[in-house]
Amino acid sequence: MAGHSKFKNIMHRKGAQDKKRAVLFSKLSREITVAAKMGLPDPNMNARLRAAVITARKEGLPKDNIERSINKAAGADGANYEEVRYEGFGPGGVALIIETLTDNRNRTATNVKTAVSKNGGNVGAPGAVSHGFDRLGLIAYPAAVGDAEKVFEAALEAGADDVETTEDGHSIWTAVESLHEVAKALEPTLGEAESVKLAWRPQTQVEVDEATASTLLKLLDALDDDDDVQTVWGNYDIPDAVMEKLG
Repeated sequence: MAGHSKFKNIMHRKGAQDKKRAVLFSKLSREITVAAKMGLPDPNMNARLRAAVITARKEGLPKDNIERSINKAAGADGANYEEVRYEGFGPGGVALIIETLTDNRNRTATNVKTAVSKNGGNVGAPGAVSHGFDRLGLIAYPAAVGDAEKVFEAALEAGADDVETTEDGHSIWTAVESLHEVAKALEPTLGEAESVKLAWRPQTQVEVDEATASTLLKLLDALDDDDDVQTVWGNYDIPDAVMEKLG
């Protein structure tokens, strides 16, 4: 019986991973379609589309899916997605900015508000928390591209504003208008980035305790599972010791 229940657990986990992958692929495809619709359907001539395609490739989205998503932008039958941003507070008063791409505002609003309120937070009015964040460009590289000094030198040369390096990788920050120019300038030295996107960087961070972090992670998971939610930005800082306790 123990073997049977273990097998069931593995199958359940695999099912959960497959579901997460399907949701991720849906989000990536949606971003590609929107990017292609907003500019030319050629990644070399459309900076946002190029960034979306690079990210999709890194995440393993098949080439056919990428091409289909680009072609969908030109079709009259393609869904009309719009960008809608929600702002509010999570557990412990952490500030959250939730970016969505939706073809049904009512559905998305209901799902986002339900997820937030069920997990100790509330959605506020537009502008409720964004004044506490800076709108910047963000270029991400894995740790394997080099040490902090190498990446800093390359970023400085390329015209970036700031670099943050952790054991997980490098975050290179730029002004919004120079994001794609800096990303291109980094390629000869560091190669293709993991992701190139606009981001919300908190001006200050709030350190959260174990109980708050536990609820917050449930909220972030619930939002991540929603096809319409593209990205969630927050001003929370979960200490490593707390993350280890939560497993």
